[in-house]
Amino acid sequence: MKIKIAPLLIFFLMISIYSCPIMAQEELTTDELFTAARTAAFDEDDYPKAIKLTKLALEKSPAYADVRIFLGRLYTWSDKNAEARKAFQQVLEENPGHEDASLAYASLEYWNDNSKKALEIVNNGLEKHSRSEDLLLLKARLEKDLQMYSEAGKTVDRLLKINPKLSQARSLGESIRNVSSRNQVGVDYEYVYFDNRFDDPWHLASVDFSRSTKIGSVIGRVNYANRFQSNGTQFNIDAYPSISDTFYAYLSGGIASSGSIFPEYRAGASLFANLPAAFEGEVGFRMLSFDEKTWIYTASVGKYISNFWLNARTFITPDNDNVSHSYSLNIRYYIAGANDFLSLSVGTGVDPDDNANNILYAGDETYKLRSNNISLGYRVSIKSTNVFFVNASLEDQEYAPETRGNQFSVGVGYFKRF
Repeated sequence: MKIKIAPLLIFFLMISIYSCPIMAQEELTTDELFTAARTAAFDEDDYPKAIKLTKLALEKSPAYADVRIFLGRLYTWSDKNAEARKAFQQVLEENPGHEDASLAYASLEYWNDNSKKALEIVNNGLEKHSRSEDLLLLKARLEKDLQMYSEAGKTVDRLLKINPKLSQARSLGESIRNVSSRNQVGVDYEYVYFDNRFDDPWHLASVDFSRSTKIGSVIGRVNYANRFQSNGTQFNIDAYPSISDTFYAYLSGGIASSGSIFPEYRAGASLFANLPAAFEGEVGFRMLSFDEKTWIYTASVGKYISNFWLNARTFITPDNDNVSHSYSLNIRYYIAGANDFLSLSVGTGVDPDDNANNILYAGDETYKLRSNNISLGYRVSIKSTNVFFVNASLEDQEYAPETRGNQFSVGVGYFKRF
């Protein structure tokens, strides 16, 4: 019986071709499969392929925690939450308090509006990894989301003691403070001296009380001023409503006593956005009413870099003839916690939020005259609830065309949280 050689060769050749990929795949190590899965997910954006490769890796090494956590993340990104939970839970059963598994599982619950469960997972992770920056940062976010503002502030302070240069923590701490302190009372005083413009110094003082609400903090403030040998008072209400994890707002309104040297009415609003990479943006307006209403528009951008906070701001005041501009650069250097810092500010023009100078927005349009200013400040907290501050500023101001004078001010203040 004769056997035809050619058909047999073709048969065995086809078997070899189809079996090679399978044999090559089987020869890959767990780490090689893990690397291939990450390439499929991040470079090819192919989650189904990444999941298959990750499962193959787990068949070889079922106890490989990093691979199973990655599988859970892939399920999370694919909106397969039940499968993701199962993967994370298995890792935590085998490795209680595992840092990456706790972070991934808690993040999943946080993104699915289950912050209470997420906080429980994070706390279990912190029992094993008490200095984990990622877990502490997520814990602070969760506590803020649950309106546990006091606890969130303490978590941020704890994190900053571990890593004072963590800009994300400072950015989050600032956001928490804007909606946090349940009660706060403060007082401050400012003395303003002029070398040419006025014979008598100005005195400004204020008392304020703030209360945290479900939507954010509300502040009541009484301002007093003695200028031109006259007294005036102004009553303000400010609020910082929280809109979401990304957005919060500033709302302000004020009224002055009749014949006061303050604006008769004032109002303001800003929308703030907490942006990626520890940036913050703001757009808003201010309105001051003396004999006529003046509308001022503002925009700013801030950024946390290590121990520094940088903020650039502009105020723009349009009218029928031209547009007045003012600019400032504000810098803080954090020494310790959120209320321990040195500050420096340099700028040009008039700030409508500054009670020492917003009188310049009165109807004679002197606010369009040129000025340059610099200020230094220091703030320190004692036992976290007592905060003292001092600042000094120098302004070279054009108070009439081609006529300049220096204005020096020094201020002190204190506020107590309870």
